[in-house]
Amino acid sequence: MNATFPPSFRNPPLSRALAAAVGAVVEVLAGRTPETTLAALPIELRPAARDLAMTALRDYGRGDFFLARLLERPLKDKAARSLLLVALARLERRPEEAHTLVDQAVEAADKPFKKLTNAILRHFQRRRAELIAAADADEVASFRHPRWWLALLAEAYPECWREIAASGNGHPPMTLRLNARCRITSAEFLAQLAKAGGAGQTLDETAILLEAPLPVERLPGFQAGCVSVQDWGAQQAARLLDAQDGMRVLDACAAPGGKSAHLLERHEIELTALEVDAARARRIEENLARLHLAAKVEIGDARKPAGWWDGRLFERILADVPCSASGVVRRHPDIKWLRRPEDVAGFAQTQAAILDALWPLLAPGGKMLYCTCSVFPGENAGQVRAFVARHPDARRLPTGGSEEELQLMPSATHDGFYYALLEKMP
Repeated sequence: MNATFPPSFRNPPLSRALAAAVGAVVEVLAGRTPETTLAALPIELRPAARDLAMTALRDYGRGDFFLARLLERPLKDKAARSLLLVALARLERRPEEAHTLVDQAVEAADKPFKKLTNAILRHFQRRRAELIAAADADEVASFRHPRWWLALLAEAYPECWREIAASGNGHPPMTLRLNARCRITSAEFLAQLAKAGGAGQTLDETAILLEAPLPVERLPGFQAGCVSVQDWGAQQAARLLDAQDGMRVLDACAAPGGKSAHLLERHEIELTALEVDAARARRIEENLARLHLAAKVEIGDARKPAGWWDGRLFERILADVPCSASGVVRRHPDIKWLRRPEDVAGFAQTQAAILDALWPLLAPGGKMLYCTCSVFPGENAGQVRAFVARHPDARRLPTGGSEEELQLMPSATHDGFYYALLEKMP
């Protein structure tokens, strides 16, 4: 399937968007993330292809269930299988488009698979009620998550695991962060947004939740660095870290730099942004440059400070550690199907190593904010309890009221995040 089209093609037909989405789903079936493939598409194809691919990946457990009952034998061709997954997800959600969708899916299929594509999609239409009822009765197909993932949620949240899983299948909110240095009020920004054809609501003094997503090119002040896209859950880090002007601050595992930028927008601080991956470190520099902010960007492993630390203690450390990303699966639905159960334990080991390595870099009386975008307790509360048990000089501080931690679950206003604040006793 050829997903390369003339740049001037402004309104691609559905068949071309389907073909483009297939490339992204093929990547996931091969065990890779789809982002590079999606980013390489012609700009006019990206929104439709992303929407089709992300929907198919959110529904993968369901599409896989349908194909197991519609195919006489497993379909080995990844592109043909991916096209059916994309088309079935669309067909179930938009039955009113069935005639057009089947026609366009057959158009998008490679020649050897056109008849099969037509037959499977029409077969689904004939057996639609029966197949959907069967899928609704199957745990993986119904909740659209791997069985092991659902088991972890059920063990941790027996009263609400179904709601957490359901929230992971929806579309994420788009939230903006106003740059405090631009001195634009939320009311002023909302007025400018309305002129640009958008609408939103204020979540706090610098956070705006959009009613509907907009391309960043249409956001007032984006190019000038006065506004950025950042989930409200992620925006809590700058508030909780309690940095003050003049402090020396480390943002560990900082890419793509959203939390670093937020800290610099709020405070006059000496910030070191650490990232182990050189390509991702460049994204930090690019994001800070757009916002007219400056930090010392270091490429290095947070577990090995000897390779990058200059020996001067930090007064604040943001330990935004690698994690399962189980709190942001609606933004990255491929995560549900690329992760394996053993990955969660592997992330927990890395998180513990990072915390232990960074703790000696914190000045007495300083504060470290531990952060994940996970909802699994083994990466969150369990990790922090074990750390405090290993370090008698660590004291937990409240993250709001008397609470010692902040566990945000995916909702209409934010993604899933976890925060715990630790103080190093003198």
